[in-house]
Amino acid sequence: MITQQQLAQLADQVSPMHVIVDADGQILSAGPTLKKLRPDEEWVGQAFFDFFEVSRPRWVHSFQDLLSTAGSKLHMNMRGEPSTGIKGMLAPLPNCGGAFINLSFGISVLEAVQDYDLTSADFAPTDLTIEMLYLVEAKSAAMEASRQLNTRLQGAKIAAEEQAFTDTLTGLKNRRAMDHVLGRLLKSGREFALMHVDLDFFKQVNDTMGHAAGDAVLQHVAQVMVECTRQTDTTVRVGGDEFVLILDDLTDRKMLRKIAERLIARLEEPIPFEDKLCHISGSAGTSLSTAFEKPDIATMLHQADVALYFAKNAGRAQHFFYSPEMEEEGATGASVSELPKVAE
Repeated sequence: MITQQQLAQLADQVSPMHVIVDADGQILSAGPTLKKLRPDEEWVGQAFFDFFEVSRPRWVHSFQDLLSTAGSKLHMNMRGEPSTGIKGMLAPLPNCGGAFINLSFGISVLEAVQDYDLTSADFAPTDLTIEMLYLVEAKSAAMEASRQLNTRLQGAKIAAEEQAFTDTLTGLKNRRAMDHVLGRLLKSGREFALMHVDLDFFKQVNDTMGHAAGDAVLQHVAQVMVECTRQTDTTVRVGGDEFVLILDDLTDRKMLRKIAERLIARLEEPIPFEDKLCHISGSAGTSLSTAFEKPDIATMLHQADVALYFAKNAGRAQHFFYSPEMEEEGATGASVSELPKVAE
């Protein structure tokens, strides 16, 4: 005849979430996993209902009611926090009036594992819960790997897009980026200015000091242009020594003139390269979106280019706003000094 102590020792191995109660519903033994749920409580000698609240069957209110559920599924919750959901089934013990109640977490197992820091050692070796936990862990690992891969792919995509929009030598935006920015401005309906800047005397630097010096000058110029514009503006390298500034939400002529004058002054500062100084300047022409009922990018770029041409003809290191008379001057050969002054 097996003793209650022997039964408890056997149950600890094969059913670590068991409860053995006597005829009065007092706990004689509780499995090691069950004790981890309330580690500060003394289980033995306490009433079963001190730890568990039976939710189904709803008519269970006493230990005698509980005994009558033998062989049926029980739905319970742990009293206190966390109020873990528990499933169980009761089997009466012969001759003593007590009962053996086997318990499990059911669908609450994932929360229980997290809440109580349970491991595979807390479950019976044959418990399917272990297999489910392995599957959940494998799924979590796969999802994390997928998330990391997606993050890397997204990062690579962003880097590739950024590289596709960037001039490799200067770090400025390129023509492709310019088209993208201008298209966005047109859709938004925002006002803007286009300033076409061309470097003066850059060819002499390349011819006399070499392409390495030319590259150093272009990188310096790029930095100057970024410093002379706002964070909301876009600086584009459109050719060897040609640049376009897209000045978002700025069409005030006085402010634009100040930007151009500051930029030209900075470009005229000598640029050190090795043990020599490189001397360049810049000419600029500007067109405004406010000159159009509906701005046309190709026309605006043409106008900025025409104004730049006049700045070059005016002696370089100058800035002009586009005016229609410039088109006539280009056809007739009139001097720049004959052009009417554009109002600020």
